[in-house]
Amino acid sequence: MDGIIDDTEDRLAARIRRERETRGWSLADLAAHADVAKATVGKIERRAASPTAVVLVKIAGAFGLTLAELLIRAEGAADRLVRAADRAEWRDPDTGYVRRQVFRHPDLPIELAEVTLPAGRSVTLPAASYAFIRQVVWVGDGVLTLTEGGERRVLSAGDAYGFGPPAETTFANESDRPCRYVVALSRSFGA
Repeated sequence: MDGIIDDTEDRLAARIRRERETRGWSLADLAAHADVAKATVGKIERRAASPTAVVLVKIAGAFGLTLAELLIRAEGAADRLVRAADRAEWRDPDTGYVRRQVFRHPDLPIELAEVTLPAGRSVTLPAASYAFIRQVVWVGDGVLTLTEGGERRVLSAGDAYGFGPPAETTFANESDRPCRYVVALSRSFGA
């Protein structure tokens, strides 16, 4: 699995550089658009540091992409059939959060991702990461605590939740077991 993750991170670093250069942006330009430090962007592109989920979402948003779109562009996948062995997988170096891209195709407005959030860990994503998507979460295993715009909800295995207007959201696993959940996204083509 580490080889898959390393390969994904190499491709992701190259894709971020390509997206930045395609727009004619300097490192400073991307840093300003994403609201992250210029040094952080440079380290990510050189593979001197692994991006966290929060930083990666901010960078994707700066490009007008969802996290899934950025990961799929990094992987270069365009087939409508996605084999389990070919799924892109990415691990947040800070939390151990693992995101597996289950399905994403540029011709379809939906995406599916499976996330495993380790026990006792959380990830907070800014409202901007939800600007051009609608999202539903379904918990497969464990307990997920969502705090969306200050409102807290606890979801157990089998529970699902549809998100409202863009708001800062924290995904937290306050239990002592990993939590696995599926995220279904619907993209806005007008975005």
